[in-house]
Amino acid sequence: MPARSLTHPRWSGRSKTKAPTPAAQPGTDQAPSRLGRLGIPQSLSYGYLGLLIFMTGVGIEAGYLSPYLEGLGIAASSVAMIFTVYGITGAVAAWFSGALSDLWGPRKVMWLGLITFAATHVFFLTVAIPSKSYGLLLLAYALRGLAFPLFAYAFLVWIAAVAPQKQMGSAMGWFWSAFSAGMPTLGSLCASLLIPVVGEYTTLWFALGVVVVGGVLPLLLVKEKTGSSRLSPPGESPMAGLVGSLTILYRNPRVGAGAAVRMFNTASQFGFMVMLPVWFVNTVGLSNEQWLRLVAVMFGTNIFTNLMFGVIGDRIGWRTTVAYCGGIGCTLSTLILYYVPSAVGSSYALCLLVAVFYGATLSGYVPLSALMTAIAPRHKGQAMAALNLGAGASTFLGPLTVSLFLGPVGVGGVTWIFAGFHAVSAVLTLFLKTTVPTEDTVDPLPQPAAHGRDLAAATSPKGL
Repeated sequence: MPARSLTHPRWSGRSKTKAPTPAAQPGTDQAPSRLGRLGIPQSLSYGYLGLLIFMTGVGIEAGYLSPYLEGLGIAASSVAMIFTVYGITGAVAAWFSGALSDLWGPRKVMWLGLITFAATHVFFLTVAIPSKSYGLLLLAYALRGLAFPLFAYAFLVWIAAVAPQKQMGSAMGWFWSAFSAGMPTLGSLCASLLIPVVGEYTTLWFALGVVVVGGVLPLLLVKEKTGSSRLSPPGESPMAGLVGSLTILYRNPRVGAGAAVRMFNTASQFGFMVMLPVWFVNTVGLSNEQWLRLVAVMFGTNIFTNLMFGVIGDRIGWRTTVAYCGGIGCTLSTLILYYVPSAVGSSYALCLLVAVFYGATLSGYVPLSALMTAIAPRHKGQAMAALNLGAGASTFLGPLTVSLFLGPVGVGGVTWIFAGFHAVSAVLTLFLKTTVPTEDTVDPLPQPAAHGRDLAAATSPKGL
């Protein structure tokens, strides 16, 4: 993506005391408001609501699609590969969501994501599933992977363009709360209620209706102007923008490290959604409905903890929160999620307790979105595209890990691999120190540690 104009109030790298006053800009959130005090940009409030509903529809299948496909006669390793390929296309779409938002504006990219989901979901339900063909299921679900990242992560870029820097962590916390409240929390809860009544296949049709309602809501009701036009300067070529959103990974190594942290962040989550449904039902001894409700409780925790860690990150530091609450916390909770149910069997209360702990520690990564915009303050769009690429990559790294290692090392071994991912992410995060750019620097190289801390303390939330 091209470099931002240094005078544009949305993307300026200068401190807030020198930035142009944005109060007169349409769609800004400088005037005090109840939502603004909570960290939600007032002009994007319907976007958060729409995202919640949209991701609820996407998440309806999350807790049961893996065993459902196995019930069609697809081998477990092949089901894992279906989810892996879905994640690969999702990673590509996640990157494009940031790159295209810079070129077209987030609103158009969200429309593209909604239309793509509707078309590919219908193909998945009317052609691939009735055929019970592994090839068609693989193709259809791979195409489905292009859809929801375009919608969700384009809205994330929109937030990064609109939210005040001092509340960026809170604004991102609300995004991830809406995201995880929908997928898989409310989605799994809806599935647990619908499947006994209408069956698994009809439940997938119901999911389509929920997605369409959630997608249309913000696209019609959000009037904020920034998201309706390209974020990059008019003279920049589309190719330069697309290339720039990839080259920033090595132009600014901290952005590349941040993308890796984001990839490790939810790799365990997406891998567990492939591996744990069968394990909890067949080995631990839960019923399918108990498992779906456990998933809803696990990620329902995120509704509160995402907000909590967003605020904590704004107060004690984004980097500190991600490294210790997210990275170290998930290293422990991932192992506990396996070993406690293995030891106590179908004791549902204890299973719920460890699920809540895992869901809560995942929220420790929430301030990473805000941290990425501070790492590359003059290339926020490119930084968000890199972050989205990492988010998309996690959707295939998790299932791929299950596909490759479940047979050789079993559920316990794969769980240790996921714990290792989180430990590595904690170490990488400690290197994500921010610096303040000068007039003549773009994506500055890392400064000596003490100097970087002094500069960050002058203009950023402490402890970045």
